Amino acid sequence: MLAIYGPGGFGRELIPIGTQSGRECCFISDDKAQVGGVVYDIPVRSLESLRTSSGLDQITAVIAVADAKTRRKLADKLAEVGIAEGQAVAANAIVGPGVDLGGGAILCHFTTITASARIGRHFHANIYSYVAHDTDIGDFVTLAPRVCINGNTIVEDDVYIGTGAVLKQGTPDKPLRIGKGAIIGMGAVVTKDVAPGTVVIGNPARPLERN
Repeated sequence: MLAIYGPGGFGRELIPIGTQSGRECCFISDDKAQVGGVVYDIPVRSLESLRTSSGLDQITAVIAVADAKTRRKLADKLAEVGIAEGQAVAANAIVGPGVDLGGGAILCHFTTITASARIGRHFHANIYSYVAHDTDIGDFVTLAPRVCINGNTIVEDDVYIGTGAVLKQGTPDKPLRIGKGAIIGMGAVVTKDVAPGTVVIGNPARPLERN
């Protein structure tokens, strides 16, 4: 069984992936008002009910929450009750040769990881996103729809990359680097390294000025 932690909008988008090939699927929610209900015929269960059910070793989970800090906390909760990290990979997603795909990864429809890339834990690639060759992605990284990450790029942990953003290709001796916890704004074109914790916007991308 694949358990999807979070029955919100993104979680509902994962139903066709979670149930493909006849796989059994459920949602996990911490909201008592949701537990025991159904979302589009998918049952919503509590983490505790899964912990005490038989066949715990046959349940894996992904986390349908975009915020990296929240995703980390939920990953810790899953580990505490003994639920393993699963993967939700759409049938039409492309995972090329030499790709190391981490636990908890979600690859939505029409996504591509081309070749020789390392993808960390609990990665999200929303629809039509791609990661090109020789790219290193950290843990708890989120790609919104239509993100383009070109080759020889390093994306550190907890980075969020907004819809339609494009990351210029680096080189083997000088990869483009996106620092830990950085946020790349929607539609940004990133041509230079981004420092940890920085928010960048625009074309070319520049740090967001705050008044």
